[in-house]
Parts: sequence; structure tokens; C-alpha cells
Amino acid sequence: MEIRKTLALVVAGVMLLAVLVLSGKVVENVNAKEIVVIQDPIDGELHWYVTAGVKWQGFGSVTAYPKRAIYDFKCSEYQEGTSESQCTEGGTDGRISIRFNDGGHGWVDGSIQYEMPLNDANLTELHVRFGSPESIQKQLIETVVNKSIYMTGPLMSSRESFADKRNDLLRYVEDQVEGGVYQTTARDVRVKDELSGADKTVKLVEIVNGQNGQPLRQEQAQLTKFGIKPFNFSIKRLPYDKEVEGQIKQQQEITMQVQTAIAESRQAEQRAITVEQQGKADAAKAKWDQEVIKAKFVTEAQQRLEVAELDRKAAVETKAKDILLGEGEARRRELVMSADNALEIKAKYWLEGQKVWAEAVKGYQGNWVPSVVMGGGQNGATASGAQDLVNLLTAKTARELGLDLSIPRNKQ
Repeated sequence: MEIRKTLALVVAGVMLLAVLVLSGKVVENVNAKEIVVIQDPIDGELHWYVTAGVKWQGFGSVTAYPKRAIYDFKCSEYQEGTSESQCTEGGTDGRISIRFNDGGHGWVDGSIQYEMPLNDANLTELHVRFGSPESIQKQLIETVVNKSIYMTGPLMSSRESFADKRNDLLRYVEDQVEGGVYQTTARDVRVKDELSGADKTVKLVEIVNGQNGQPLRQEQAQLTKFGIKPFNFSIKRLPYDKEVEGQIKQQQEITMQVQTAIAESRQAEQRAITVEQQGKADAAKAKWDQEVIKAKFVTEAQQRLEVAELDRKAAVETKAKDILLGEGEARRRELVMSADNALEIKAKYWLEGQKVWAEAVKGYQGNWVPSVVMGGGQNGATASGAQDLVNLLTAKTARELGLDLSIPRNKQ
């Protein structure tokens, strides 16, 4: 009987322990993405767990914090491509308001991520002061981001935030979230309105820098003080009020007109440059075409000059050849004439002369000499007048040619 009671008690205890374990009152399974704090039910001591696994709970109260979280500030009712009015007319608008130094107003729609500290001291301070992840985000993260955006707006005009200083807007907010809000000075200045050209007064806010050139801060960075690390701050949208939107639209139109005018001017300049360059190219081409023609003529002239030079040299050689041939022929004739006293030539001319006299005498019917002759021949024979004349002319020609017609006698 006692054994049965004991066994029943053991079984009941095991079942009770199982129920307690399953109900999450004895142990806690810590997720890798969480930080868990368990408050002891007896002495209230806080036990922090930053690593994953099953941890002893012992009926203590459990609070879990995400190691990394994101704070979105946006209009939850806004849909891409729809009007902004649903967010500005009483809807659930989580965006952060911003006002610029020209009085323009807008809303910042964005997000920022942050990491929780992992040391017990910072975690305990956060847990004691805020008590939950939701309170940390609402009372700490949101407050710091709102204040940083609020202090950034007066550093620029609404139109500057849209264009020239959009990157500065992002940088200023992120720097103040991480390092604390800036110390600033404000003064009223007169400026000319970019659209109307009228003078107006604006409050110019400037950052106060220290001796090292770095911005001075109004207070210690709140997130850094608790060991929270913010990162990836982003601005997704920045809608403005209707007046600012109208001014920005008008400014964009003016800018577009200016850009168009500049573009057209540059196109005209480019066309002028193109025409000038084309003209230079055409002039250069014409010049080189003339150079080609000139080179052709020069080449032809050089060729003619070279040919003439060759002809001259050939003429010189021909002249020298002819002179040599002439000198040789003259020398040959001189030698021939010296050898026979030019007998052959003299005989040739003498023979030609005889042919002339013979031809003349041949057809003549008159008297060649006077018909009455005083005296007679030596041998009693009278020669005919024609024969005498021919003999006379023959002798005369022979004498002029220096031709000896006598038959030489053989020397004994």
C-alpha cells in the first residue's frame, strides 16, 4: 500500500513538472534574435540572456527585446500613386513634420534601424526606464528622430531641401540622431525670392562649430548613452504643403526652361563649332588636294628634267661619237689623199667634166673656131675645130685639178 502511494506521488510530481515545463513557467527557450530578461520572483533580480538556448525561468517574469529593430515613420494609409490628402486630413499619419527657414512645411516619410546593447548595465537601465520594446521605440527612438528632424529643418529652405541640399538634409538628421542635436545660432536676413524677385526676411540658422571644426552639441546623444546603435537612416518621401509644392513646381518649370535654353544655346554653339570644324576640314582637304596636284606636277617636271638630262647626256655622247667619227673619216681621207694625191677624186671630177663637154659638143652644129685660119698644122694635118676645143678644155680642167694625164715612161 505504501509503495502504491509513493509511486502515485512520483507520477503526480512528474506530471506536474511536465505541466509546468510545458506552460513556460520553469524554463524559457531564448531565440537567437532576442534578448531575454528574467526577473527572479523572490528577490526581483534581473537575469539577462543574450545567447540562444533553454534558460532557467523558475516562475520569474520574462521580457524579450529584439536584438535589432526598425522604426518606420510613415502614413500607413498612403498608397503609391494616390493623393497626399488622406494622410494630411486626419488619417493615421506616422510621418514626422518638418518646417524650413522660409516658412515652408513638409512631412518626412522614412525609417531607421537600430541595435540593442548586449551588456547587462545598459540593458538594465533601458528595462528599468522603459520596460518594453514598444516603449523604447515610442519614447526614445521616435523622440530622438523627431527632435533631429525638427532641428534640421531651419538649416535650409524648402526649395533647398528639394534639390540643392537634399543630401545635406539626410546627413544632418542622421548625424544628430547618432551624435546629439546641434548647437545653432539664428539671425534674420533679407534675401531675394527666387520666383518673384521680391525681397523678404528669413531666419537663417547656422550650426555652431568648435575649435576642431566639428559641430557642438546641445546634449549627449541619447541613443549612445544607452548603448543603442542607430544605422541605415533613410528618407523615402518628402511631400510638402500645397504652397511649397506650387513653388517647387514653378521653380522646376523655370529651371526646365533655363536648362532648355542652355541646351539650345549649347546645341547652337556645337553646330557653329561643327560648321567651323567642317570648314577647316574642307579647307585642309582643298589644300591637300592642291598639294597632291602640285606633287604630281613636280613629279612630272622632275621626270621631264631627268629625261632632258638623260637626253643631254645622250646628245653629248652622240656628239662625241660623231666628232670622233668625223675626225676619223677626215683623217682617213687625209691619209688617202696624201697617198695618191687625191687621184681618185680628181679623176672623178675630171671625168664628170668630160661628160659635160661631150654632151655639149654632141648636139652643136655651128662652128667651134673661126673658119679662116692663118697658118697650118706642123705635120700638114689640120685638126677639126671641135676637137681642138675639147682638147683645150680637157687640158685646162686637168691643169686646174693638178691632174697629170701624160703616160709616164718606163725608166731604163
